Amino acid sequence: MADDTSLAGGGDGRGSDVEALERLTAGSRRIRDELGRVIVGQDEVIEQLLIALLSGGHCILEGVPGLAKTLMISTLARSLALSFNRIQFTPDLMPSDITGTDVIQEDKASGSRAFQFLKGAIFANVILADEINRTPPKTQAALLEAMQERHVTVGGERHDLAAPFFVLATQNPIEQEGTYPLPEAQQDRFLFKVFVNYPTYDQEYEIAERTTAQFDPAVSEVFTAEQLLEFQRMVRRVPAAPDVIRHALDLVRLTRPAEADAPEFVRKMLTWGAGPRAVQALILGGKARAALHGRYHLAIEDVRALVHPVLRHRLVTNYSARAGHYDADRVVDDLLAAVPPDHAGPAGNDHVASVVQE
Repeated sequence: MADDTSLAGGGDGRGSDVEALERLTAGSRRIRDELGRVIVGQDEVIEQLLIALLSGGHCILEGVPGLAKTLMISTLARSLALSFNRIQFTPDLMPSDITGTDVIQEDKASGSRAFQFLKGAIFANVILADEINRTPPKTQAALLEAMQERHVTVGGERHDLAAPFFVLATQNPIEQEGTYPLPEAQQDRFLFKVFVNYPTYDQEYEIAERTTAQFDPAVSEVFTAEQLLEFQRMVRRVPAAPDVIRHALDLVRLTRPAEADAPEFVRKMLTWGAGPRAVQALILGGKARAALHGRYHLAIEDVRALVHPVLRHRLVTNYSARAGHYDADRVVDDLLAAVPPDHAGPAGNDHVASVVQE
């Protein structure tokens, strides 16, 4: 991870990190305004998507049909001048449908033939993997490999993906028959799991009023792809105090039932806790949240604000928890109560620095 000592200077000819942070804070308000022209409510979801974008991570979005998940994502891409592709995942979707494939092309002038790579739908800045749990594991694996490596290999040749690259995978929590749920190890590759909930009464009234009348709002571009990459680099230079890192580390380590200090409800309700990627997500996501709110350093409040989307897909509940309707979010609620903001965790962990490295 980049040096966390200061936000003083960017050193890249585009102004200081402080100036970049001020542009980001002002621009994030404009992005929310632009999305507000199209999307009603969902402020928390939009903030978590922005945090994930600034962190360079990917998200799982879970919600019932009709909550404007696709519209929200495509509108966000437009406000950031990013290319956008939607992939509808189905049981017959093949890996080559996502990554692309080599085809034989004939030169009409010479009559010679040669293989040419035709790019798949994954070659865009923002990818909506719609209903990812409805396609077989080999196709899911092709997407997840591209997410991790930021390139695809076809016919022995490497093809780099666009930068920035951001995958939003949606899941429908109902109608699970015939689906292929993502294994926990694959879910761990997503920075956040975000719940998209029903709108409030007033919000749903506004949705009904807007969408049943003449309504075609224009969305302005707020940032370019190059500016977003600059902000991603700046976020990694946001300072993080050792105490804040230790707080994130404590929250994650206490989810592991085998830990000596694990609370009783963790031992009783969880089979497996979160791994080191969760610590990375809390710290990097917290830095992005601090920058969005115009602050120059990571605070404990930033870490705690992201515990639910970071941990809910990384905790494996056992039979006792499922029988008692004790889900991962409830475990996180109890964890936050057990580890207050002023919690003094073990000091002097020699491996703290290595935990937050890339």
